[in-house]
Amino acid sequence: MTTTAQPYRTDVLIAATGARRRAGAFTATATFARRAVLKTRHDPKQLVDSIAIPVLFTVLFTYLFGGAVSGSPGDYLTLLLPGTLSMSIAIVTMYGGARLAKDVTTGAFDRFRSLSVWRGAFVLGGLVSDAVRYVFASGIVVGLGLVMGYRPAGGVAGVAAAVALVVAFGLSLSLLWAAVALLVPDQAVVISIANVVLMPLSFASNIFVEPATMPGWLRAFVEVNPLSHVATAARGLMNDTAGAAGAVTWSLVATAAVAAVCGPLVLFLYGRRG
Repeated sequence: MTTTAQPYRTDVLIAATGARRRAGAFTATATFARRAVLKTRHDPKQLVDSIAIPVLFTVLFTYLFGGAVSGSPGDYLTLLLPGTLSMSIAIVTMYGGARLAKDVTTGAFDRFRSLSVWRGAFVLGGLVSDAVRYVFASGIVVGLGLVMGYRPAGGVAGVAAAVALVVAFGLSLSLLWAAVALLVPDQAVVISIANVVLMPLSFASNIFVEPATMPGWLRAFVEVNPLSHVATAARGLMNDTAGAAGAVTWSLVATAAVAAVCGPLVLFLYGRRG
């Protein structure tokens, strides 16, 4: 009795050997995003800073300088809160790069690159995790402002638009720190470089006072500072003030420019490490 050869069945082979199909781009990205969120939850420093930085700058500066700058803490909060929202998100962006640097130094990065998944999933998953963290920090700033008496004239729509704008800017900075982490895979160095860049941008800005009160040379820097444009845009959207469209446009241009440069650079550095 002769037997007929059975056709080659890939699905049977997969079932028999326990092999898995290659994960799709969405599934891989979601998996890496979940991992990054869990790492943030189990890293007390990142979690505490995401809470403490918004609280510290909003509460401390409101009651410390509110009376001197605007006559009362309530009036100053209208100027300050959109600025501290922008500043807080900008500062916590450094931890995404620090997380990536740690993955590179511990070897986790190389193990992930060996997986049969879309190669951009690791980077995009980290950005999704960062977005979650930035929305969380934004919620703290806005909620704290409401408790302190801030009432945004722009309503829910204005606040949501401001948060979206600030989070988008924060994600472009995440790409910048990711590139730094791939170039210099050391957590301490990444955080140091980020502080050297972010501290001058944060304090030499229009977040705390109007530029009109500053010396001419400092005012010139403040007026081209991208963080000043983001703070002005957030202030205009939340307070529903005239002239917000120009600041929003400049903020989007700055965000797109940083992302357009750093995004391809991150993917290039990611591939080069192979």
